[in-house]
Amino acid sequence: MASTDRSISQQEIISTYRQMNSEMQSLIQQLTKAEMERNEHRLVEETLEPLDPDRRAFRLVGGVLVERTVREVLPSVKENRVNLDTLTKHIEVKLEEKRKETFAWKTKYNIKTQEEMEAAQKQ
Repeated sequence: MASTDRSISQQEIISTYRQMNSEMQSLIQQLTKAEMERNEHRLVEETLEPLDPDRRAFRLVGGVLVERTVREVLPSVKENRVNLDTLTKHIEVKLEEKRKETFAWKTKYNIKTQEEMEAAQKQ
């Protein structure tokens, strides 16, 4: 019975490790998307700042292109960029926590990836 428990636990260990890696990949994708959006907002902000505040500006709101002035659009673009900065930092913290958790799990159960095993065999 002990050997059955051990084989199930090994499968669970590997499954959990794979799930953790999958969650890290998801966080990396979220981080990349948030950074791209933040950079787009920064570019728009840098483009609008030197313009006349009464100049027409167009903004996409819920799939609808809306005409406003630079004075009306710029504050919301800045606010969105600040929110994206906060989101990016939050995702980075979550990603680092997940990396530490995954590394601890990997170390605890002595899990080796195929690349690590191949490197060890070459030495």
